[in-house]
Amino acid sequence: MDVESGARTIVGVNKFQLENEEPPKDLLKVDEAVGTRQKAKVNEMKAKRDNDAVKTALADLKKACQDENENLMPYILTAVKTYATLGEICNVMREVFGEYEAHVSL
Repeated sequence: MDVESGARTIVGVNKFQLENEEPPKDLLKVDEAVGTRQKAKVNEMKAKRDNDAVKTALADLKKACQDENENLMPYILTAVKTYATLGEICNVMREVFGEYEAHVSL
């Protein structure tokens, strides 16, 4: 009631409001062709890489993730050097560690 009557000021709610605020016109808009080209590049890279080396590197990473005393960075770097994608590396880690879910308490 204090806010509605003006006894309590909340900037942007009951005082100092902008009238007819227009959204900025210079927002970045990415052309859909960029995504299409990037997917093609990733698919081409996956076709040219040594997929057996990638599978081995990801299997080693998974085994290292299961050992809590193991430093994962060397295994991640090995996977990157074999051209494993970030998604492939993260999927292996999600498989072992799971994915964070925020708990909402009301």
